[in-house]
Amino acid sequence: MRLQLLSDLHLETEVFIPTPAPGAELLVLAGDVDSSWSGLDLFRDWPVPVLFVAGNHEFDKREITQTWPALRERCARLSITLLECESRVLTDDAGQRIRFVGTTRWCDFDLYGPAQRERSMSAGKYFAKVMRSTRNGAPFDAAAVREEGLQCRAWLQQELRRPRGDWDKTVVITHFAPSLKSADPRYGGQPGTASFCNADDDLLKHADLWIHGHLHCQHDYRVPHDAGSTRRHTSRIWCSKSDFPAAARSPRDTPALAANHTLTSCCPAPRSIHV
Repeated sequence: MRLQLLSDLHLETEVFIPTPAPGAELLVLAGDVDSSWSGLDLFRDWPVPVLFVAGNHEFDKREITQTWPALRERCARLSITLLECESRVLTDDAGQRIRFVGTTRWCDFDLYGPAQRERSMSAGKYFAKVMRSTRNGAPFDAAAVREEGLQCRAWLQQELRRPRGDWDKTVVITHFAPSLKSADPRYGGQPGTASFCNADDDLLKHADLWIHGHLHCQHDYRVPHDAGSTRRHTSRIWCSKSDFPAAARSPRDTPALAANHTLTSCCPAPRSIHV
C-alpha cells in the first residue's frame, strides 16, 4: 500500500495547500494539523481514504473530555477516520490486508526511566501551559498528560501483542514518537525531549512500520527485532519533516511529497512506502 503522510502542518498559523501524492492509496494525518480544526476541511472529498491521529495541539484551549466526541463528529462529516485507541484493517490495491493501529500516545515522561521522571515532568509543565487545556475541569497538567499517556500505552501494548488476525502487515500511527532515537538532534537528551518521545522501543518489533509526528524533523530508520536480525526482520520508523519555511521548499520537499512510503523500498519524489 502506498501511503502519503502529512503531519504538524499547524495550519492555524501556516499557509499550505495539500495535494494528493500521485499513486497514493491512503493519506495519513499524524496530528497537529490545525489547532482550530478549520484546516481539516482541506481534506474533505480527498480522493483516497484518510486516517487521522490527533496531535496535542488539536486540544489547545479545550476540555479534553469534550474534545474527543466533538473532533470525532467533525471528522465523520468530512469522511476522515479518526483513530484513538482503535485499529482498522484496510485492503490495498494488491489485495494485501494492512492493520492500522492508531493513538495520540501522549507522553508518560518515562523516556529516561523512573529516576528522571520528575525532572522530565517539570520540563513538561511548559508545554502544558502552552496548550491551556483542561481535563474534567482541572488544568491538563503534566500529571494528567502522564495519566493519558499510560492509558494509551496500555491499550497499544495489548493491541500489538494480539495474535495475528486477518492482516498481513501492521502499521502504527502515533503523534508522539516511540523512541529516543526519534529525538530532534538539536535538543537530544534534554529533559524536554520526554515531552516529545516515549520509551516504546519494546513495542517496535510488533510493527512493520511506525509513523509518528510531533518532532518537526525528518526520521527514517530501522530497528532490528532481535540481535543479528536481517533487514527483513526490522521495524521501520518514519516521521516527515514539514516545518521548514515555504521559501526554502522545493517540489521534492513539500509535505505532500515527503510522504509516499513503501515497506519494501524508498522511491524518488514523491517518496513512497509499500506496506
